[in-house]
Parts: sequence; structure tokens; C-alpha cells
Amino acid sequence: MPKQFLLRSAVLLLLGILGFNLVAFNQASSMLNYSQSGTRTGKPENLSIWRRMSVLVTGVINPKPQITDTPEEHKLPYKTYQLANKDIKLEAWYLPHKNSVATIIMFHGYASSKSSLLTEAQAFNELGFSTFLVDFRGSGGSNQNTTSIGYYEAEDVKTSVDYVKNTLRQKDVILYGQSMGGVAILRAVAQLEVKPKGIVIEAVFDTMTGTVANRFDAMGLPSFPASHILIFWASVISGYWGFDHNPIDYARQIKCPTLLLHGAQDTRATLKQGRAVYAQLNTDKKIAIFDELGHESYASANPKKWKETISQISQWLK
Repeated sequence: MPKQFLLRSAVLLLLGILGFNLVAFNQASSMLNYSQSGTRTGKPENLSIWRRMSVLVTGVINPKPQITDTPEEHKLPYKTYQLANKDIKLEAWYLPHKNSVATIIMFHGYASSKSSLLTEAQAFNELGFSTFLVDFRGSGGSNQNTTSIGYYEAEDVKTSVDYVKNTLRQKDVILYGQSMGGVAILRAVAQLEVKPKGIVIEAVFDTMTGTVANRFDAMGLPSFPASHILIFWASVISGYWGFDHNPIDYARQIKCPTLLLHGAQDTRATLKQGRAVYAQLNTDKKIAIFDELGHESYASANPKKWKETISQISQWLK
């Protein structure tokens, strides 16, 4: 075989590897760093094949999540608070109930803000709870423009719990989180010594490799080895080893009562992944499956079942 052919083949292979890693780096960077403008890229499964190819090369457009409405529009009295942890400034809404049985601290999902939690907050209010809705770093009224898919957000959970307990003097605290918010809660309770009365988590993934693979599946692309390379570059960008950021591992360390809710049609965090997290919980636990729902607000899509399910947490306060 001619040496020239081997040399050209080696050069092409090297260029291919470099190009593949550049694409993976762009994907990781665009997913972890919110932009200051632009229109958010649509769901992968709704994009044309040509648009998918374009997004694959350039990365998604991911503007910083904004506040879309306030408790006032839901006729709920509230007060805005600013929480600080070193250079991180978090914004939160406190919605007090005059006969509150406990305070629910609420955390939103990826690329969202505390506005997305208002339907759930209103339902909690009707059940007699005060609520404290938090914008994670990078979202809504909080500063920064980055996200870590729940890893550093766990510190935001701890900051919020400390503030509610020490500044607002609310002793009985329950944590509620959707998707990334649930992941951040699991990590905070498992590794940051956060001790609530109980936790409610919705639509959580089991492992970082699993949730990234789901995204490639949604685009109709093979997830291996692309998902692993993307996580490697995300680790470089974020400063933590993404392969160790696994809710299934955090779940083993949870000691407080836990209610897990999951949509059977969820393609972002599959029901199989949710059940895997549930199986590792070694505590008082319950699971509720929403058969017809995907990765969405269960309280909005099926308010009756959601409220009936959530009402069970009052037992944790006895």
C-alpha cells in the first residue's frame, strides 16, 4: 500500500476526529452557556433534517430564560427576595399563606425560570402551603448566564434552604423540583447536608450519559460515542466531571421521605430512567406515573391527578 495513501488516510482521520470534537465542544458550550439574544432552538424532533444538521454543527441557540409572568397575574400576594452566595445572586418569590402548614421551596427545570412554577405554586397555596420560588443561577432574575444541569445548582438549593430557615424563620421545609430542579435537590440533600422534611421530584433523569443520549435519539442520531464526547467537553467547560453527575447515585443517599412523579411518554428523561432513580431510594418513598404525559408540567396537563398526588405530602408533617 503506497505510503502517500496511508499518509492521506491518517490526515483525513485526524481531521475527522478534530472536526467531530469541535462539533461536540460547540454543542456542549451552547447548552451550558445562555446567550443574551436570539430565538431558542425548537425541540429536536420538530426540526427538519437540514435544520438538525445545522444545529448539530453550530450548536443550539439558548437565550437566558426570562420571567414571563408573576404571582400578581395569578392573584397571589408575594414579595421578591435577593439571595447571595459569594458571586452568585439568586432572585426568589415568597408567596406566604396566612395559615401555612409548611413552606415549599420550588426549583424549575433546564432553560426555564421561576415563572414556570406558578401553576404549581397556586395549587400548593390551595393546599395550605407557603411557597418560595427560586431562579437558579443564569435564569430569570438571578445573575450569571450559565447552567450546569443541576450540579452547581445544588448549591443554589442549599442557599435557598438556609435563607428560608434562617432569615424567613420557616422551620418546616419541603423541596420541590422539576427535571433539572429535581436533580439539583437530590444532589443537595445527598452531598451538601440539606435536610428538608421531604422532597418531591418530577421528571428526573438517571445518569448524565443517559439524558444526553436521549437528546441525540430525539434528533435521530446515534448517541455513541457522541454523547460521551459531548459530556467530556461539558466537563472541561463546567469544571466538574460530568460522568459522575448521576441522580441514580444521589438517590442512594436520600434519607427523607420522597415522592417521585414521572410522565410515561417522556423522551427527555424516560420512565425507565425515572424508575431506576426510584429503585435506588432507600427511604419512605412513593411514585406516581402520569401515563399520557411527557416532559411537561403535570399540574397544568392533569391538574386533578397532580393535586391529589401532591396532597399526600401533608403526612410528612405529622
